[in-house]
Amino acid sequence: MEFACSHVVCNWRSESLTEDEAKVSNQGSASTLPCGLSRAQSVSDHPYDNRVTFVQKLAPSMAPPPVPPRNIQRRETLCSALPPPLPPRGSMSSSSPYFSGLENNGETRLKANVNVVSLKVGSLVDIGKASAIQSSQKPVRCGKCNAVMSSASSPETHQKKIIWSCEFCGKENVYPQTTLKGGRFPLRNPPGRDILYLDDDEDTDYENLDDMLIVLCVDISGSMSVTSEISPGNSTRSPTYVSRLQGVQEALQMVLSSLQKTSPHRRVALVTFNNEVTVYGDGTKIPLTLRDWALVDYDYLKKEGENYSTPHCIAETIQPLTQKIKELREHGATALGPAALISVAMASQFTGSKVIICTDGQANIGLGQLDQESSHCPAPSPYFYNQLAHYAAEKGVIVSVMTFEGEDCRLAEVGKLADHTGGRINIVNIGTIATEIQSAVADNVLATSVIATLLAPVGMYFPYEEHNHRLVREIGNVTDGVEITFQFAVRPEKVESFQQHDRVPFQLQLSFKTRDLQKVTRVITQQKRVTTSSWVWAGSLNMSVLGVHCAQLCARLTMEGRVQEAQRQLRAQQDLLKDISQQKPSPQEESIYGNWISTMSMICEDLTTGKQNTTETDTIPATRTPSTASLSDAAAKVVYQMKRAKSVSGKGQKVAMLEH
Repeated sequence: MEFACSHVVCNWRSESLTEDEAKVSNQGSASTLPCGLSRAQSVSDHPYDNRVTFVQKLAPSMAPPPVPPRNIQRRETLCSALPPPLPPRGSMSSSSPYFSGLENNGETRLKANVNVVSLKVGSLVDIGKASAIQSSQKPVRCGKCNAVMSSASSPETHQKKIIWSCEFCGKENVYPQTTLKGGRFPLRNPPGRDILYLDDDEDTDYENLDDMLIVLCVDISGSMSVTSEISPGNSTRSPTYVSRLQGVQEALQMVLSSLQKTSPHRRVALVTFNNEVTVYGDGTKIPLTLRDWALVDYDYLKKEGENYSTPHCIAETIQPLTQKIKELREHGATALGPAALISVAMASQFTGSKVIICTDGQANIGLGQLDQESSHCPAPSPYFYNQLAHYAAEKGVIVSVMTFEGEDCRLAEVGKLADHTGGRINIVNIGTIATEIQSAVADNVLATSVIATLLAPVGMYFPYEEHNHRLVREIGNVTDGVEITFQFAVRPEKVESFQQHDRVPFQLQLSFKTRDLQKVTRVITQQKRVTTSSWVWAGSLNMSVLGVHCAQLCARLTMEGRVQEAQRQLRAQQDLLKDISQQKPSPQEESIYGNWISTMSMICEDLTTGKQNTTETDTIPATRTPSTASLSDAAAKVVYQMKRAKSVSGKGQKVAMLEH
């Protein structure tokens, strides 16, 4: 776990000060605190002010808990230890650094929440490189919140029992010592804050993920005959043009040849679609053709896929598969939905299998049709692609989606298949299609069935996630580089209570299956200091974590149609970044922060454009959400990649916003 701030800020709020609080702060009290509040106000009423600054050393009674600042000069504008009191709400401009500013449209100005935690799941599930302590014992769990006893716990040993008062929910757990011994539980809390619990109950059927299935799902509709110039002409010869299908055929042959050399035991199946779906499998059997009523029967397609056998590996089938690919011809419509369903069903037979979809047009026949929603279709597109994505993730199937540039394939909808399963989403052309397919094939699964549980003390919650102190996220398949972030906060009525604590605990429980199907639970417990200050020091912030979280959250809100909320989050992050960039901590950091401000500004502009487009509801079909209706394929690609933003560690730490 990596936190964005060295301390837990208790008094963050998602809204501005109330009118009563604003009046109190302007009553002209003779004694004013550094955050602009009068001493008459209670600690729990502190507004959250995340101005980044370095304040002169205050008197001991007024000094906040020590936060190690960076060794830089203070801003000249903040040379006084006591900033002016908070002005009235009505007189504040939108550019004011204070918390309760109002924007021009009367909307409250949100302040960035620096209580953010990052989980680099791709690294955490790689137990071969983990420095954690391995344990064959079973974890001792709280009977109420399911927290695991850790080095942060304080169990008490009595004559014949152990009593543990859970540091997360407060429940008093009583364990007889005889039971603990019989169940191989530890009699003491485990040493260290990072423990790997290995489950002896492995799956009986061993499966090697290197032998799993790759399904190539290829569009051969009429639009795949569109040509592109790959070699310009001159005085002696004419320019060379290649159709999209020809580009895909060449790319697939290159991929098969590469797999034969690097993974000869890997199995590969071919599925094509136009106005019908043809399953060639490994190329050794008579093709299965599905048309008419079969294209709208979800259960039938799923059953056919789950029962379809692909027994031979690529070393045995490269010749027939290559021949089938060469014989493909483009014509007809685009039955993308049915082809995706049967491909996922085929791959579902083996955990860790992959489906690679390559298309250049909107689905217009059968399940999941997108260009003309039909009342006769049993599964409207938003529901269909969500349902199929969850089915694929449940079965451990990774789906990658590639569309051709210059076309509107409704990537915002189809891309859900890749977004939910850990696959790749990209817009390709004839020159890049081979490289992208190779990359999709090479994405190795590090773990499957991954579930992350994040615990904080009672009184905290997770904005935009869970209004409880316990958060559970089903991640599914995990490949290298996967990173997820969450923000947390203290409930307003619990602020005063938390400010009386020196430290508070956090615990991550990560359960998953490794490549050899070993069941593992990794438990990481950390304690963070609490600050009662309403200021944020630049030296206490990890901007890489904050930047990744902002990108992921804004993208998710945008795809859910909550564009205005995404804009507010983005503006709050921009305000914080600008404050930090003005500090100029170092040339290297200044460059990083400046780059982030530039990137975020462009994204904010794109979101604003998207928001304006969503106002034209009369042109949007009822079955489409405003967000996805207004997103072009290019915009959808960027938003999906924002959802997978990740930090790049090392010297000159930065954030990789886009994958490609």
